[in-house]
Amino acid sequence: MAKDQSFDVVSQVDMQEVDNAVQQASKELTQRYDLKDSGATITFDRAGSSISLAAPSDFVLGQVKDVLESKLVRRTIDLKAISWGKIEAASGGSARSTGTIINGIDVEIARKMNKEIRDEKFKAKVQIEGDKLRVFSGSRDELQAVIGFLKEHDYGIPLQFVNYR
Repeated sequence: MAKDQSFDVVSQVDMQEVDNAVQQASKELTQRYDLKDSGATITFDRAGSSISLAAPSDFVLGQVKDVLESKLVRRTIDLKAISWGKIEAASGGSARSTGTIINGIDVEIARKMNKEIRDEKFKAKVQIEGDKLRVFSGSRDELQAVIGFLKEHDYGIPLQFVNYR
């Protein structure tokens, strides 16, 4: 009997690239004419996997967020990997917002993906292993079909397909 082929479905974010994007955005805040003396700040907490934005108003906060998102996209970080919280009013009429970086596939999403793959009647087995999914099949063509199927659906997180063997 032939050995099963497999691949892993993961959702990972390169924290160094996020750090670089935050540094670039912070530098642009100090150089851009309309944001130079606004008092807007961006902070990145690598341990907590979060990005905090602070600005003197909601409008400026939106501009700061746009600058950061443009830097993240340029560094190939999918914007679905950041879950932004509500804009909070801070003292003096200023505003704050915090974004949490999503690393790994949530158990609920993993179960949903597993169910959808089974419902499509692929000749593949799916195992949930912590924060990733492993898909097995005897045929590489079947694995390619599963990858295509998963790419068509939006699960609210960026998906990567690794360890294809």
